[in-house]
Amino acid sequence: MDISSFYNISSGAIREAAESFQAGKTESTGEFADIFDKAMSSLNTTNAYLSDAENEKIRWALGETENTHELSIALQKASTALQYTVAVRDKFLEAYREIMQMQI
Repeated sequence: MDISSFYNISSGAIREAAESFQAGKTESTGEFADIFDKAMSSLNTTNAYLSDAENEKIRWALGETENTHELSIALQKASTALQYTVAVRDKFLEAYREIMQMQI
């Protein structure tokens, strides 16, 4: 898998994992675990942003807040995080398909 394509992704977690992979800083048994942990952390962050956006929508709909600025910020964060997560998923699936097509 060519992990160098992850350098253009804006997540610090993926970038750190890619750099440590390239530098050989991770143990041979923990490379996948490190990348998986970073991906799961990113996924949890995305879920938190989506939850915050949903809570802001509910607060606005119930009239608890009239500040549409906070609502729009929460929605934009959630949208951006979800787009990033989908892009990372697509890269992982592309790498998986490439590995599955390799001849042994």
